[in-house]
Amino acid sequence: MAEKLQHGGRLRPIDLARAYGLSTQAVRNYEEAGILPAAGRTTHGYRTYTSLHAQALGAFLALLPGHGHRSAASIMRAVNRGAADEAYRLIDESHAQLLADRRTLQAVESALRDLAPAEVPVSGAAVPRPGGTFVGPLAAELGVRPATLRKWERAGLLRPRRDPLTGYRVYGEADVRDARLAHQLRRGGYLLEQIAPVIAQVRDAGGAEPLEATLRDWHDRVSARGRAMLSGAAELEAYLRERRRRPAVSADETVTGISQATA
Repeated sequence: MAEKLQHGGRLRPIDLARAYGLSTQAVRNYEEAGILPAAGRTTHGYRTYTSLHAQALGAFLALLPGHGHRSAASIMRAVNRGAADEAYRLIDESHAQLLADRRTLQAVESALRDLAPAEVPVSGAAVPRPGGTFVGPLAAELGVRPATLRKWERAGLLRPRRDPLTGYRVYGEADVRDARLAHQLRRGGYLLEQIAPVIAQVRDAGGAEPLEATLRDWHDRVSARGRAMLSGAAELEAYLRERRRRPAVSADETVTGISQATA
């Protein structure tokens, strides 16, 4: 039904709403937000749309899955006010973010592959209880300063327990795994706030191996966003061509024959 609107005449809000499975209030909200061009008005002040509005709505809905509501709305507002370059910049930003997400995914996969079975170094100054190591030996193993591990702990990346006798931090097997993963990602240039949710996912999954299903889902979502961006680009280009061919109905244009119930 949406395709039929591309070649129709005057359209009521309910026509657009039914074509795209929306409420008439949603259509009005999109217009008020600048996502759609301003509607024409009847002599009684009721909204009337054209096929150009239908294309604008189709473009916005196609942009949503790849760019998200905020970016898609900003792109449409930029196009509708004639700022095409601003719209292209916003699209570039979304693509850059998708590429960054893809690289993060690759870095996580690489870091998880590089994780070796946790070892338990022994310090001459203090011997931890079975299944753990102290901050000094772990820092030496990773080639970082103990202060770095404490900083990671404050950021939520590590959660060592305290030895009840000495008060020293004790890093269990899971803590050593998390420290190694954090170290790999830090070497890849990722910020602590970017690493924290990855560590949380590993913990929730119960380790690196159970995280494989999460990584596959991550892959699928990244690929789906890429495909959605292609579809959105095609719909937006069609809308841009139509805008160049003819302008939207001006806000003060009046027509007759639109009933009050559907305005």
